Parts: sequence; structure tokens; C-alpha cells
Amino acid sequence: MRQGESHVHGYLCEVYLRQTPPLLKALASHLIWNGPAQMHGENAVYLTFDDGPHPEITREVMRTLADFSTLATFFCVGENVDRYPEVLDELNAAGHGIGNHTQRHESGWGTGQRAYLRSYLECQQRVQSPWFRPPYGRITKAQAEALHPHTQIVMWDVLSADFDDKNTPESCLEQLMINTRPGSIVVFHDSPRSASRMLPILSPYLIWLQEQGYRCELLPAEMTS
Repeated sequence: MRQGESHVHGYLCEVYLRQTPPLLKALASHLIWNGPAQMHGENAVYLTFDDGPHPEITREVMRTLADFSTLATFFCVGENVDRYPEVLDELNAAGHGIGNHTQRHESGWGTGQRAYLRSYLECQQRVQSPWFRPPYGRITKAQAEALHPHTQIVMWDVLSADFDDKNTPESCLEQLMINTRPGSIVVFHDSPRSASRMLPILSPYLIWLQEQGYRCELLPAEMTS
């Protein structure tokens, strides 16, 4: 997701929001916006990373997560998997979740139905995932209906906005702390565009989560919308 975007029918409008409002979730209630609020008797949050894998950035994220004994779900672009298959292998070996983020990072709005589904299938051959996240959050109702029987379409509850070069790391962290709730699915990006804002705040955010009594969990293999 990028500057100037937020969800509504279709499913986006032109102003992105740091936390997805309940009304917007209701407009697309068959998509996944939150995980279970509690897991293993503790308040849970679900860290997700979009747009990798990247050999330097994804590995730096993995090192930070390992320092906190934390797992996350990485929504991978198929073309990046083709470039860096060894990074995908490392993510799997470390126990992280792997999600489908299309083969070429297409916007559903600007891509025909057949081409969009083909991109999903190409990426799926590489990642073999139960989860799909549409790039930019842009997916049409027809595309979602076609994919829904085959995958869990995972959106998000809290957006780090690390992709926005108008933000600072400090402002991204502040908004994360304001908007995180039990069950939040939180989006970061392990991409060159976002690294200068994402990497400096990952450790402080994980420390804050621990202090607030949150436990980071992988997305469940089966979720209900």
C-alpha cells in the first residue's frame, strides 16, 4: 500500500489510514482484517512484512526478530523469490510464515481478472501459502470472490506507513503504538523503499510490545473473517 491510499469498496479510496476503521472492515467482511485477540492466554499481535524477499533487508529483519524470539509472516513477491530463492529458504528454515503477494506486485485495479489470477497462481507455485495479500490492498470484488475459495485474503488492521517518505521513523513508531490493539495485523515492508523507516523502529516496537504484554504470533493457518 502506498501514499494516498485506504480501503473501501473495491476496496480502496485515496487517503490511507493508519488503523482500518470498523466500517471499512464491514464493507469487505469476507477478507481477513484481524487475527485472534488472544493466543496462548496472552494478547496477540501479528507482524507481517510485504514486498520481499530482499537479501539485505529481509535478513536484517530476520536477525532483529530472532533477537526477540519472534516470528512473523512475510508476504513475498514471486519475482523476488525467483531472484533470491535462498532468502525464502532461510525464512522457511527459521519458522516464519510465508504469504503470497502476487508474482509481479500488480494492482488488482489495473489488472484484468485472468492476468491477476495467473499472477496469484505463479506466485503460489513458489510459496505454497494459505494466505494471500493483494499488493497495495487493491483488489476488486470479482477478484476476491474468485480467490476466496482457494486462499485466505489477509488485509491488515494497523499500517506502519513505512513506505511513505514524508514520514519519519519516529512518526511511524508513534502511530504504531497509538493504533496497536489485541488481534492487530500489522504491516511493515522489507523493501528498499521502506527500509530507512522500518529498520530503525522494529526493535523499539518489539520492546514496546513486550512492555505492553503483547505476544507476537504467526497468522493462524485457518482464520475466520
